[in-house]
Amino acid sequence: MRKRFDQDAEIPAKYRENDERFFSASLDAGLIEKETPSSLERFCRRPAANARRRIRPGSVIITVYRKLFSRFGSQRWWPAKTRLEVAVGAVLTQNTSWRNVEMAIANLRKAKALSFRGLRGLPRERLSALIRPAGYYNIKAARLACLMEFFDREFGGNLDRARSIGTQDLRERLLAVKGIGRETADSILLYAFNRPMFVVDAYTRRFALRHGLLNGGEDYAAVQKLFMQNLKCDVKLFNEYHALIVRLNKDFCRKKDPLCGNCPLKGI
Repeated sequence: MRKRFDQDAEIPAKYRENDERFFSASLDAGLIEKETPSSLERFCRRPAANARRRIRPGSVIITVYRKLFSRFGSQRWWPAKTRLEVAVGAVLTQNTSWRNVEMAIANLRKAKALSFRGLRGLPRERLSALIRPAGYYNIKAARLACLMEFFDREFGGNLDRARSIGTQDLRERLLAVKGIGRETADSILLYAFNRPMFVVDAYTRRFALRHGLLNGGEDYAAVQKLFMQNLKCDVKLFNEYHALIVRLNKDFCRKKDPLCGNCPLKGI
């Protein structure tokens, strides 16, 4: 049985060793690029007032990944057993914490409803009651019903059949489902279907704005483009980077009272 990821747990030493090997292999394979000390030093010496205007986004984005990976190790995200469970979690996590999603998922599993047949067969009122811990339960129940109808219509309930559909085509189809926005669609694409789409969420915007990568007025597409143009197009890299950003925001880059003094990105 797959062990769920605990965001507050320490990474065991044996996994840190494996993470270092993965990081080295990533460098060798060209998934991430090496940062030259001279350019990094030049950036770190720049006045904060001019940082947003003068920084090289690509250099910073790579440096951020390296520092976060070195500090936290692999996050092994998304914590789910099936593609369907990922998709369900992507809807449930809208406007709520993952802890609340876990309770809702646990309710569905206990009711033996965490399957395509199970979800399709649930009365709407019963589904709402089971996912109540995730908040906005009536709205999310309706969105899950629409998503299950989509999976039934497009794939006959078998998500493996999506392999023959191109990434952009699949994305457009997901976005046409009521209640599925860009963040939710990209989460499903990346984590359920293993497609190289970088997920942008409030955590991504927060850390990127604080470190001068954004001005604050960029839309979803612009933020996504910033990361995807400066990283190798790789599912595992996008997966790991997004999960590390979530971990950073949970532990340090908080909305209120951020712990900047001990942040692994201090100096960037």
